[in-house]
Amino acid sequence: MPLLEPDPEALRPGTAREPAIDRVTDRSAAGTPEPLRSELTALLDADKVLWKVSDLVRYASDASPYRFLPRVVLVPEDLDDISAILSYAHGKGREVVFRAAGTSLNGQAQGEDILVDVRRHWTGVDVLDDGARARIRPGTTVLRANTTLARYGRLLGPDPASAVACTVGGVVANNASGMTAGTTRNSYRTLVSLTFVLPSGTVVDTADPAADEELAHAEPQLCADLLALKAEIEADEELTARIRAKYAIKNTNGYRLDAFLDGATPVQILRGLMVGSEGTFGFIAETVFDTLPLDRKVTSALLFFPSLTAAAAAVPRFNAAGAIAVELMDGNTLRASVNVKGVPADWAALPRETAALLVEFRAPDETGQEAFEEAAAEVMRGLDLVVPATSVTNAFTRDAGTIAGYWKARKAFVTAVGGSRPSGTTLITEDFAVPPDRLADACEALLELQSRHGFDAAVAGHAAHGNLHFLLAFDAARATDVERYDAFMQEFCALVVDRFDGSLKAEHATGRNIAPFLEREWGARATELMWRTKQVIDPEGVLAPRIVLDRDPRAHLRGLKTIPKVEAVADPCIECGFCEPTCPSEDLTTTPRQRIVLRREMMRQADGSPVEAGLLDAYGYDAVDTCAGDSTCKLACPVGIDTGAMMKGFRQRRHSAREERIAALTARNFRVVEASARLAVAAGNAIGERGGDRLLESVTRLARKAVRPDLVPEWLPQLPGAAARQLPRTARVGASAVYYPACVNRIFAGPEAGPVDTSLAEALVALSERAGKHVWIPDDVAGTCCATIWHSKGYDAGNRIMANRIVEAAWGWTAGGTLPLVVDASSCTLGIAEEVVPYLTEDNQALHRELTVVDSLVWAADELLPELTVFEKVGSAAVHPTCSMEHLGDVGQLRELAQACAEEVTVPDDAGCCAFAGDRGMLHKELTDSATAKEAAEVNSRTYDSYLSANRMCEIGMERATGRPYRSALIELERATRPPGR
Repeated sequence: MPLLEPDPEALRPGTAREPAIDRVTDRSAAGTPEPLRSELTALLDADKVLWKVSDLVRYASDASPYRFLPRVVLVPEDLDDISAILSYAHGKGREVVFRAAGTSLNGQAQGEDILVDVRRHWTGVDVLDDGARARIRPGTTVLRANTTLARYGRLLGPDPASAVACTVGGVVANNASGMTAGTTRNSYRTLVSLTFVLPSGTVVDTADPAADEELAHAEPQLCADLLALKAEIEADEELTARIRAKYAIKNTNGYRLDAFLDGATPVQILRGLMVGSEGTFGFIAETVFDTLPLDRKVTSALLFFPSLTAAAAAVPRFNAAGAIAVELMDGNTLRASVNVKGVPADWAALPRETAALLVEFRAPDETGQEAFEEAAAEVMRGLDLVVPATSVTNAFTRDAGTIAGYWKARKAFVTAVGGSRPSGTTLITEDFAVPPDRLADACEALLELQSRHGFDAAVAGHAAHGNLHFLLAFDAARATDVERYDAFMQEFCALVVDRFDGSLKAEHATGRNIAPFLEREWGARATELMWRTKQVIDPEGVLAPRIVLDRDPRAHLRGLKTIPKVEAVADPCIECGFCEPTCPSEDLTTTPRQRIVLRREMMRQADGSPVEAGLLDAYGYDAVDTCAGDSTCKLACPVGIDTGAMMKGFRQRRHSAREERIAALTARNFRVVEASARLAVAAGNAIGERGGDRLLESVTRLARKAVRPDLVPEWLPQLPGAAARQLPRTARVGASAVYYPACVNRIFAGPEAGPVDTSLAEALVALSERAGKHVWIPDDVAGTCCATIWHSKGYDAGNRIMANRIVEAAWGWTAGGTLPLVVDASSCTLGIAEEVVPYLTEDNQALHRELTVVDSLVWAADELLPELTVFEKVGSAAVHPTCSMEHLGDVGQLRELAQACAEEVTVPDDAGCCAFAGDRGMLHKELTDSATAKEAAEVNSRTYDSYLSANRMCEIGMERATGRPYRSALIELERATRPPGR
C-alpha cells in the first residue's frame, strides 16, 4: 500500500441516519453474483462486464422517479456483442434492458437483470446527400448530431429539451419530439430507415431492398403474424378510425398501432413499430434521418399574460401566423427559473396567476423574417399583455443572446422547478396532450387537480401542440405521500381520457408510471393488440418487461426512489443527466450524476453496512481522484450544481494534517518551489533528450506506487523543457495593462516543433507593443500563483495563503485596480477572477472588487487585434477551447484570433475538456487519454497547418492525445502580424 494512501473512511457519511426502505440490500454488496459474472466475462471479455456494487448502483438511477438495481451492466462494442448478449439471455431465461443517456423520465432506462450500456461505443454521424440525410449511431446526442449538421444548414426534426444529453437512439425508442417537432417533425415522420436487432438476434436493415426477403427467410412466423395483425386491424373500421384519431395529436402511449396501417410489408411495419417501442422490440443499432432546413433568421418574444387562460387563447393566433414554436410557462415555472443563470432576478416576485408564451418564428432569409414579424405584430395588436416585472419587454427580438436566454429558462423547466423542490423529495415528471383548442381548459383543470391533492401547481409545455408538462414532488419514504401520488394519478388519467380524450403520454413514452393506465386510454381492444404484438416480436419476453405493458394496477408505485439529503452543493440534483456528456471521466469511471447517485446510496445505508463499505472502497478513485475538477458540469446543469466542487471538498476531507501543513508550506515558499520545479523540468528534459524518457517514467511510477498516485506526477515524454529564467523586459511607465505570466508559463517552455520560436511572454509583449498598448510585467511575479494548484486538490490552508497573496500583489501592481490585469493562461484567469474569492479575507475581498482581470485572449482580441496588421496567414488551424474559457465565456475571442491567423478554422465537434487539469493529466494520464479520445480522432482525421489553444497544460494534453504541436493562439498571432523581414 502506498505510504500516503488516503483512508476511505474519511468519506464515510458522518450523519446519524436510519436505513432507507429502498436501500440496496447486503446480499448485493459483492456485486454481480456467480455464475452470471463469470459466464458473461467469458462471453464478452472482462472490460465489457461491470460487476462491482458501485457499478450497479450508479446505473440503477436515471432521470425518472424510479430506481431498480441491475444484476450486471454490460458495455458491448458491436453487433456481435449485442447478438451474443441476446443469445445468452434466451438460453438462460434472463431479461435485457438497453440504456443510452438515461435521460428518460419514466424508468425506461432501468432493468432488474441485465442492463446494457449502448452509449459508450455507439456514437458517430455520417452526413449524406450534402446534409439532406444523416446516418447516426444510437449513442450520439441530439446536440452532437445537430452540431455536425449545422455546417450544412440542416438539423434533425426531433428537438427535445434534453438535446444536450439525450441520444438519438433514445429519441427514436421513445419518439421524443420537443419544442417544434409536433406530429410532423418527430422520429416517426422523419426517419428514413433503421438497422435494428430483434430479440431473436436477427439483424434488419430496413433500407436494404432485400430486407423483406431476408426476414421472411430468417423469421417466417414473425412475418406471417405481423401481416395477420395488419389485416385484422384494417378490417376493423372503427378501430382504424380510432387509431388515426389518436395520432392526430401527440401520442407516445403504447405501441404505434398506425405502423400496421402505414407499413405494407413486415419490414415496413417493424420500422414503424420500433419508433416509440422503448427498447421492448429490439436494439436500434443505426438510424438514417431526413434532415430539415436550419432556418437561421430567428425572431422571438417572451410575452406575459395576466392568466393561463389569456395565454392559451393567444396560441392558435400565433400558430396561424406561422410560429414554429409557442411554449407556455405558468407563474410557478417562471419564478423557479430564477435559479438558472441569466434569468432576470425580478421574476422571483411574479404573481402566481402570471403566465408567459415563448413565441418563435424562423425563416430562411430576410424577406421571410420580415413577413413573419409583420404577422406577429398583427397578432400582438389584439393581445392583453401585462408587465409584471421591470425586466419584461413583451417585444419581439432578433438578438441571439436574448433569445438564448429565453430558451434556457424554458428548457430548464424540469431541473429548475425540480431543483427548487423541498429537500428529500422525489420528483415525478409527467406530460400529456389534449386537442390544442382545449389547452386553456386543460391547464385550469390540471392546476386545480394539483392543488386539491396538495401538490405545488406548475405547468409548462408545447402549447402549439396542446402538449403540457407538470411536476409532482413527494417523499417516497412516506406511505401517505405515495398514496397521495396514487390518488392524483387515478384522477389525472380519468381527467385526460374522459374529459379531454387526450394522450396520457405525448412525448415521454409510456414508461413505468403510465403502463398500468394504458388500457384506460386505448381501450381493451387496442391494448390487447399491443400485447399480441409484443408476443409476436418477443415471444419469450426477453426485452424490457414491465416498461410498456404491465397488468399490475399499482406498477407505477413500484420502485419509487427515495432522495436522501447529501452535501448542499449537490442536494438539488434530480439526476437528469444533462451534466454527463461534458464530463471528462464519462467513459473512464463515473459522471457527475453518478457521483451524486453513489453518495445518495451511501446515505440510504446503515452506517457500516457491507454495501456502504463497497461503495466507499470504489469512490476514492472512481469519483474523487478521476474528477478533473473543471466544473463543466456546472455549466451544463440548469441549476448550476458543481459536482467538481464537491469532489474537491472530498479531497480536502481525505488530507491528513501533515499533508495540509506541507501544502501550506509550499504556498508560503512558492518562490523556491517554482524555481525548483523549473530546474526539475530542465533536468528531466535533458535526460529525456538523451533517451531517458523510459527511465524517468519508471522512476516516477515507482515513486507513485510508494507514495501515492494522486500526489506524485508521472513523467510524460510530451512535457516541454523549462521556461527561460528571465521574463521579457518591460517598463511600468506608459503601460496600458499589467501582464501577469502564469506560473505554468514561468516553469514550462512553449512548444519546440514548428517555425515559431517565440515564447508566450515574448509574443504577448511584442503584440502589445505592436498595437501601441504596452504591458508591464512586475519584477516580483515569481512566487505568486492564481492558487488553482491548491484549490483543485482541496488544500484549504495553502489555497487561502496564495489566494490572498495574489490579490494583494495584483492590487499593488495595478495601482489599486487602475490598470487591467492581463493573465496568460485561461485557467489562471478564472482562478484570479472568480475562484479565489471565497478564500479571501474581508479586506482582500474589497481589494478584489477593484480589480479588472482580463484573459490574454480577450485582451488580444478586443484591444490589440483592431490595431494590428495581418501579414501572413496559414491555410488551416484546429482550435481547442479550454474548459476555463467556457466558464469565462471567451471562446468567441479564441475563434476570432484563430481566424486572424488562418484561412480555415475548425473547432472539432467533439471538443471538450482535455482533463489535464493542471497536473491531473500527469497524476492520472488515463483520464486525459479517455477525455481526449474522440476529439483527437476528429483532429487526426486530417492535417492542419496549426494547432491552437490558450493554456499550456491543455496544449500538452492535446499534444499527447494527437501527436500534434499545440501552441497558444497568441504565439500564432504574433507570427501572423510580424512585419516581413523581422
